[in-house]
Amino acid sequence: KINSLISPTENEKLETMYQKLGAVETRLQVSESQKDIAAGQPKVAFSAALRTSGSGYIGPFTTHIPLQYKRVFSNFGRGYNPATGVFTAMVKGVFYFRYTMFYNGNANAVVALIKNEEFLVSTWDAVSGNSEDSASNAAIVQLEVGDNVYVRLSANRRVYEDGGNYNTFSGFLLFTN
Repeated sequence: KINSLISPTENEKLETMYQKLGAVETRLQVSESQKDIAAGQPKVAFSAALRTSGSGYIGPFTTHIPLQYKRVFSNFGRGYNPATGVFTAMVKGVFYFRYTMFYNGNANAVVALIKNEEFLVSTWDAVSGNSEDSASNAAIVQLEVGDNVYVRLSANRRVYEDGGNYNTFSGFLLFTN
């Protein structure tokens, strides 16, 4: 629910409005990216970290969720959406994606790179006392226009961020085809 102080009908109207705004934003991003593509020089690269400020755990959640990397360092081509944590391909090509995961605590952390709903690669941290651990993974993948790539936090798991930008998600276009 967006706001528990308003009626369910008004809340539904607000949710519908936000969905429509998201769709308009996506169409605008596609339109602007198409200008670079038409010029024969698509520029696609992004890099982001989980938090813009503060510290603490993200998770656990009862289901798998895309991590939303809010601190955007670069977003050429505007394919990455920090509100959803999802990169959407605006051009067909071969892309490189990499993420890092950081954890401190006494439970397992499990993070995976997902293309559409297909599992690509993952990292995990097993309980090892009160230590701080990090891991990373990467993949080179073929994408079609509209394909989505994101980093998924597994159900009942969590990661930690304290402003050191330990948890990152980056990707870039290697070549079109």
